[in-house]
Amino acid sequence: MNKKIFIVLLSFITCMLVPAQSPYQPGHHQYLVNEPYDISGDFHDFTNTYYLVDKVSDFNPETASGKLVYNRYEFVTRQAFNNMLGVLRPVQPNEFPEVEYAASPVLPFSVEFISPQTIRIRANSGPQLHPDKESLMLVNGKAVADKPWKYSKTSTGHTYKSESGSIVITENPWHILIYDKKGKLLTKTIHHVDNSDSTYTPILPFSYVRRASDYSRSFNATLALSPDEKIFGCGESYTGFNKRGQKVVLFSDDGNGVQNETMYKPIPFFMSSRGYGVFMHTSSPITCDFGKYFSGVTSLMIGDDALDLFIFIGNPKEILNEYTNLTGKAAMPPLWSFGFWMSRITYFSEDDGRAVADKLRVNKIPCDVIHFDTGWFETDWRCDYKFSPSRFKDPAKMITDLKKQGFHISLWQLPYFVPKNTLFPEIISKGLAVKDAKGNIPYEDAVLDFSNPETVEWYQEKIGGLLKMGVGAIKVDFGEAAPLSGLYHSGRTGFYEHNLYPLRYNKAVADITREINGENIIWARSAWAGSQRYPTHWGGDPANTNTSMAATLRGGLSLGLSGFSFWSHDMGGFVQATPENLYRRWASFGFLTSHARSHGIPPKEPWEYGKEFTDFFRDAGEMRYMLMPYIYAQAKYSTENGLPMVRALFVEFPDDPGSWLIDNQYLFGSDMLVAPMFESARERNVYLPPATWIDYQTGKVYTGGWHRIAPGKLPIIILVKDGSVIPHIKLAQSTMQMDWSQLELKLYLTDKTLSAKGKVCLPEDQILHEVTLKKDNEGKFIIDKDTFSQKVKFTIHKFMLQ
Repeated sequence: MNKKIFIVLLSFITCMLVPAQSPYQPGHHQYLVNEPYDISGDFHDFTNTYYLVDKVSDFNPETASGKLVYNRYEFVTRQAFNNMLGVLRPVQPNEFPEVEYAASPVLPFSVEFISPQTIRIRANSGPQLHPDKESLMLVNGKAVADKPWKYSKTSTGHTYKSESGSIVITENPWHILIYDKKGKLLTKTIHHVDNSDSTYTPILPFSYVRRASDYSRSFNATLALSPDEKIFGCGESYTGFNKRGQKVVLFSDDGNGVQNETMYKPIPFFMSSRGYGVFMHTSSPITCDFGKYFSGVTSLMIGDDALDLFIFIGNPKEILNEYTNLTGKAAMPPLWSFGFWMSRITYFSEDDGRAVADKLRVNKIPCDVIHFDTGWFETDWRCDYKFSPSRFKDPAKMITDLKKQGFHISLWQLPYFVPKNTLFPEIISKGLAVKDAKGNIPYEDAVLDFSNPETVEWYQEKIGGLLKMGVGAIKVDFGEAAPLSGLYHSGRTGFYEHNLYPLRYNKAVADITREINGENIIWARSAWAGSQRYPTHWGGDPANTNTSMAATLRGGLSLGLSGFSFWSHDMGGFVQATPENLYRRWASFGFLTSHARSHGIPPKEPWEYGKEFTDFFRDAGEMRYMLMPYIYAQAKYSTENGLPMVRALFVEFPDDPGSWLIDNQYLFGSDMLVAPMFESARERNVYLPPATWIDYQTGKVYTGGWHRIAPGKLPIIILVKDGSVIPHIKLAQSTMQMDWSQLELKLYLTDKTLSAKGKVCLPEDQILHEVTLKKDNEGKFIIDKDTFSQKVKFTIHKFMLQ
């Protein structure tokens, strides 16, 4: 062997044998089972190699694709004035033989134009063996490109324009700059020179990391933040509503409540108050730093070795519409699902179910669903998909009898099977569970592998038997603990399957429910991007406290800003018996969300709290049931436009700066504003966007701005926007008993308002009608144009103002 080569090789081997220590590895490892996997430590690790995007090596304007040059860096220490920093410095290759590996890799990137408001940015850190594989997150499995935006060459790069905005690609240094249609810069990618010229703070720019531990690679997509810019979304996040200044870990987890930073429903999507949204198209763990480490930069630390970003331009409604065009809009749930769901943990027997049904009707509490939670099996929590033979004499007859009373049945289950479960041996022998590296199971429980078609078929046969018996809905509980280290039938590990598990799980139940019942309804806790196609989701296990109630709304607002039209929560909280005062305030809030359910530790039934509380609960339930035409029409409108029923104020009022600051109020559909009472008080501060508002309970009139408002009969503040038509229906104890041929149109308008508008949707045809009322020659309000073909007799009343 040549002596020079031998010395180089010996030096190389010696360096490789020296253990490198990383002084900063936050969240680098999981120390507890299913602990959220924060990958940010990998992007500050002194043992890793970082490839910083530098410039374009070649570019084809017709295809908007080319190649990027990445320069190699490592973290080194720098001390000044007794202060030590970890800074990025260029580094020479550490491979041998040197000629076999690229010192500065040249790798592909592309921009695709999905619509006039949506672009797709893709980049690779290495070979992609399955580049065009269908994605479960996308509504059609793939994103179809629209016609290209108008191209022009510039002195420094390339510009593409549509009627909604433009992007500029500069070649050296490489940037992508995104503008709105007026030419305002919305955001841009961050290059290394942007930081070195402007700050002493070490910032990792647009790049990918190669880990020293296993040579795996992950992207860091960095985007500029502007002054006063706000960030919203990321799923059902219970932390501060505005994510600016936060680090958000997108990793599905049993949140064990609603007042910590973990999430049942992380969604890799966010929107900015500046007029853009971003969908990170991956199922890998993601850590988003929205200006927490450095206030002017968003760092999207994405576990995937390929970058796939969709960027949307527009106002909040347009962004949500574009995002849900891509990942799917919510299907329309059945009418009965919008009724009240009565539940506790748990009804154990047929006698329990029949008794609560009878008491609901005797006490005239409108209700459509009775839910059996963990106790309908022979052994509590041990899911075998069979009604307990010792406690359910004839479950099929029970379901039939309850349906005659106007009730549907919902059943709890989960995808984890304990060793004592009679189904456990079958699941193992048929290979239906997630496996570990040795081919065993990672946990003591067998976790169904929904990436395996045989597992889905086996599971749907179990669920299908219950649906064929007459069950209306399946509670899709848990799903957040798919083994990170597991090996899946898809050929991937939990690094890519863990976050996708809730979507596969949601889909499996939704598909078989639609096939057998012809309806779009599940009751799910976990979710990922695309899960919004399979309604409905509820907000986990909140504590029975004021702060938990407030956090519940923040989570619901954030989920709604992540593409979910429908959402519910456990009225009164889950963990303990609910204090009566809290239950009053929370139930009033719960009856004004898309789906309403009481659930948790008993008692939950209103009569268990006495006559006065029962009377209150009846009033609140009756309000919801008489509002059913409004709720149903707004639900239909939401499904068609990708909007949430529980809606942040700025969605309807994007030009009002105050509306972007509110996280303790919401719009219930387009025309009603709701301010829950999070504390026992006589009044609360309420912010009203620019409009005139009419109190739904008292008739008082308010203008935009801040007000101190007292609730009416129900402990909640409900306001209707001036000029709104709110359709009502005659009270019924079940949606099955409602007469949709006769509706009342209530006009909420001041004397200065000459016309009113609203929406009506009949369950029989699910066609959304826009209704406009104007005064005739005699001064009476009439429907401007009847599009109902005489199917409905309308009565029109103007709400009396104070």
